[in-house]
Amino acid sequence: MKKILIALGLVASAGAASAADMPSATPYQKAPYVSPAYNWSGFYIGAMGGYGWSDRVTIAGVAVTNADLKGGFGGGTLGFNYQVPSSMFVVGLEADAAWSDIGRSETFFGITGTEKIQSFGSVTARAGVAVDTVLLYGKGGFAWAENQISASALGLTLSESHFHTGWTVGGGAEWAFAGPWSAKAEYMFARYSSQNYLAAFIPPGVGLAADVHTVKAGINYRFGWGGPVVAKY
Repeated sequence: MKKILIALGLVASAGAASAADMPSATPYQKAPYVSPAYNWSGFYIGAMGGYGWSDRVTIAGVAVTNADLKGGFGGGTLGFNYQVPSSMFVVGLEADAAWSDIGRSETFFGITGTEKIQSFGSVTARAGVAVDTVLLYGKGGFAWAENQISASALGLTLSESHFHTGWTVGGGAEWAFAGPWSAKAEYMFARYSSQNYLAAFIPPGVGLAADVHTVKAGINYRFGWGGPVVAKY
């Protein structure tokens, strides 16, 4: 009996030692944190300004290059973005309008002739790809411009203005910072249709159309901004 008890004690001691040598269970760890992705969805309003020029004007159906129309502009923007859930794709609509000093003046035989785009704007569809706080996009749609030509001599000035419609296309990049704020840089090309000028003086008038390039910088503020969308993991 004594021998049996001694044998049982030795077996129990060996089992306890083996249990002590076994590695402890790995404690539970949370999945690694994934940085939240920026959410571009929402209505926004902004201010913008830049520089514009035209290298092609059509006068009475004849294209004239090196038209030398150029100048600055400034205005505002209103739009809406929608970022497709769990996606990098962003689509939206945007409208903008600007006061403009894009034009040129030339004096000949004592008469100063001036052409000036007084204002212009567009309504466009916008689509792009967002990489967190950076959005790369293209846009295109309807364009308009209010153009004026005038002639001055001997203290007298005659002027005539017309509303031109057309189309525009371009693209840019936007960077989000400080919550709902974002800054953008953009290039656009616009082609404005012909309108008839000086019909009262030179019947039947002179048709005038123009292609205009613009580069602009702007800042936007989005309303109802809900913050980042936490990525799934």
